[in-house]
Amino acid sequence: MRVSIEKLSKVYRDRDGRQVIALEDVEFDVEAEEFVAVLGPSGCGKTTLLNIVAGLLPASSGQVTFEGERRPGTPLTATVFQEFALFPWRTARANVEFGLEELGLPGSERAARARRYLDMTGLAGFETRFPHQLSGGMRQRVGIARALAVEPAVLLMDEPFSALDAQTRALMMEELLAIWERTRQSVLYVTHNIQEAVYLADRVVVLSRRPGRVIEIEPIALGRPRTEAYQGDPAFIRAVDRIWGLIKAQARSALGEERG
Repeated sequence: MRVSIEKLSKVYRDRDGRQVIALEDVEFDVEAEEFVAVLGPSGCGKTTLLNIVAGLLPASSGQVTFEGERRPGTPLTATVFQEFALFPWRTARANVEFGLEELGLPGSERAARARRYLDMTGLAGFETRFPHQLSGGMRQRVGIARALAVEPAVLLMDEPFSALDAQTRALMMEELLAIWERTRQSVLYVTHNIQEAVYLADRVVVLSRRPGRVIEIEPIALGRPRTEAYQGDPAFIRAVDRIWGLIKAQARSALGEERG
């Protein structure tokens, strides 16, 4: 499924009634089977953008269009959130089945699909555990399995590993890449971590500070499938340096305005 984001802007009012422009004329595409990461300075509207694509927020202007075929009865998008967002009274399997219940699938199909995606995310044997019995990384795997189980046309991910420790985060990135190689879903991935974006994505969309605008779309010249060794590749290092330069320029511009 291809996603086209055209001239997207979002304006809202703060608690004092003042107008705040979160996004302004944001425009880029996510091609079918492409992994696109979005990053930028804190407060630049990354999550707002993702929520608009997910249909959770209306745009003030512009549009998001989805092009391509999808299976009947499956959603356009599913989101993996920054917080684990699991129901504490449901087991891992029951959490994964929740979205399938909403789609009205029969019990046997729900169970089979939940089992398949729990296996895919490395949770075989933990189906009957409750969230408090799982580690942080395992809870996020349940969240990923839940999003994958509804088989959306586009997978949306909002800083899904930011709450994890460094070792678990590295392992989860490897897991995500392995899952993506199997599913080949279109992915729109929001992060504030430059190395993470470069390691995972085919292209990285860099947003300016608020109001968020696209200042660069960086293609990542790394082969697939990827392994941790790619993080020492000269192409990886060059891409990280280029993007970091853009982010630093935004930060310096903001400091200059504050001092002025």
